[in-house]
Amino acid sequence: MLPDNVKNQIRAIYKDIAAALPNFRPRREQNFMVAEISKTLAGDYDKDRRIIVVEAGTGIGKSLSYILGTIPLALASKKKVCIATATVALQEQLLHKDLPFFLEQSGLNFRFGLVKGRQRYVCLSKLAMLIGDDNSTQMAMWQTKPDNSQIAMLQELLSEYNEGRWNGEIDTLSTPIPDHLWQQIACDKHSCHRQLASHRNCPFHKAREDVDTWDVLIANHSLLFADLELGGGVILPDPEDVFYVIDEAHHLPIVARDFSSAQATLRGAADWLEKVGKTSAKLQNQIKSNNIIAPAQAMQDHIGDLIAQLNQVAHFCDTQTKQFANPESRYRFEHGKLPDALKIPAENLAATSNLALKQFNKMQLLLAEAIKDGDIPKHQAEALQAEMGFMLQRLENLQKLWKMMAKEDSTKGAPLARWIELLTGKQVDYLFSASPIEVGFMLESMLWQKAAGVVLCSATLRALNNFDHFAHQVGLSVKDGSRYLALQSPFDYPNNATLYLPKMKTEPTDDAYTAELAEQILELIEGEMATLVLFASYWQMEKVAELLEGKLTQEILIQGNAPRQQLLETHKAKCDKGEPSILFGTGSFSEGLDLPGDYLTNLIVTKLPFAVPTSPVEQAHAEYVKIKGGNPFLQLTIPDASRKLIQSCGRLLRKEQDYGRVTILDRRLVTKRYGKSLLDALPPFRRVIE
Repeated sequence: MLPDNVKNQIRAIYKDIAAALPNFRPRREQNFMVAEISKTLAGDYDKDRRIIVVEAGTGIGKSLSYILGTIPLALASKKKVCIATATVALQEQLLHKDLPFFLEQSGLNFRFGLVKGRQRYVCLSKLAMLIGDDNSTQMAMWQTKPDNSQIAMLQELLSEYNEGRWNGEIDTLSTPIPDHLWQQIACDKHSCHRQLASHRNCPFHKAREDVDTWDVLIANHSLLFADLELGGGVILPDPEDVFYVIDEAHHLPIVARDFSSAQATLRGAADWLEKVGKTSAKLQNQIKSNNIIAPAQAMQDHIGDLIAQLNQVAHFCDTQTKQFANPESRYRFEHGKLPDALKIPAENLAATSNLALKQFNKMQLLLAEAIKDGDIPKHQAEALQAEMGFMLQRLENLQKLWKMMAKEDSTKGAPLARWIELLTGKQVDYLFSASPIEVGFMLESMLWQKAAGVVLCSATLRALNNFDHFAHQVGLSVKDGSRYLALQSPFDYPNNATLYLPKMKTEPTDDAYTAELAEQILELIEGEMATLVLFASYWQMEKVAELLEGKLTQEILIQGNAPRQQLLETHKAKCDKGEPSILFGTGSFSEGLDLPGDYLTNLIVTKLPFAVPTSPVEQAHAEYVKIKGGNPFLQLTIPDASRKLIQSCGRLLRKEQDYGRVTILDRRLVTKRYGKSLLDALPPFRRVIE
């Protein structure tokens, strides 16, 4: 039960916050959200299932609600709060605005900070080696031979760190460096060990010391999964000691799926495995102990077997040219089933890569012992550690892929999606990939069963006015004891905004549709000061822009022609000067784009956001639904389109005083049977349907 002292504390803090904020309006929805979160986490509804799913419409004050609903209870129950978000913008808002404000007004004593993955920190040891004088070490470390400008860039980084002008995080670089270069110097779990003197004071380990003292941790969804995949409690605190708040939770199924997938090439893998063989031989010479002989020789044997097995699979793929004769150069296995010719090779690769991984781990332990005993000179130790760590990561990935490829799919759940892509370059190669289709079962065992409590929230979680689709995606059920809460936005939609569906001669499936779009948009922007047009594809956006060329006095600001932030700043500057401004964007502009007040009064959605199942995972998911007797369009496409359409329309009203018009140029909303359910799921705008 929620203790009375915590209940009273929450009420008192809310009053103090209300007094501190100018023009604060107490909201019944916000109060209800705070109360339901705290009662759910306290076990008032279900002691074994402390999970609540909240859709909080724009304007409710979602972040303040979950901060107030979790932190006082967590501090009183000796728990920690982990807020995981999908976007950097929200992390920054929590870190620099919301949590400092709450700390100041609440009178509570808690510490908070942003947790970042290892890959966000530089490994000073790798950095020093890559720009060092030892050419043999340099060559082993660099994936490709560096040019002088790259060396100079890294030398400048080391100088900035040593002089205190940089703290070692990628996010605080004064000058961004290319991704491939950062990957060479980023911290990794295999080679950056704290027991090594040169790593004790590295940026990552310094940051980890702070994390242990925090009561509230901000992370992204990927870092949350990195911790859960390790069993929980490795990067973040133990799940049973944490109240998780998963904000922007509509991203969760995709992030979980991508995190659980694996991919690796054939001939490319064979090439780097030869380097692993050389490293194993080098290690056998460096370590004096006889214990290294058996694993090093076994490793050489396994590498020989792996290279032969990979080449065998590559030769098979070479004979399947017809399978890759499609625009994506892709061969997806129907129902995830490998052909007989690949089953045994896949099993062999899974078994051999597993054996190689075990021997490589043994060798790494022996290397760590030799370094600890002082048997290997420091400069050699560092190079070997970094080299071994880099190769171990690749071996783990190779083993994960082939384990997934060879795995027997359960008859109770969805099969894995498995596919190959043809790569053409210096040599013909094949990229093998495997991914789960559904991740609910995984989330159940990794998170829902372990966590002290979970809050999942977003402005858009429901599809077609219910939580069924989202609950299924994340492995919850509307009858499993989890709580579900849909809170309407406090905005006055009927008085502040109009939903307009003009007459159209064509529908999106017609060839003449793009030309009619251009005509309609030309009419709809006349006399308007701030317009955003959302397109379903880059191709259509660029074609319409081309058709409008010369017909407008003002320039169209088109996504892709300049960085997103620059486009938005230009748009706002034009609006501030009282000049008309038109933004053209695609799907990514329909979410997380905040143009309040006079920065957006005319929103045009060109087409219903139906996702064509072009990715192998989407195709496999549709195939699975069909085989189970379902309808992929009704079960997957329509709910997904509903959520995306709500997000798109949500760009118009961002604050209570905002106003304007949403126009949807897709008549399928009124001509198709599914249209009514999509329309009814939208906010209650005043409707004008021609």
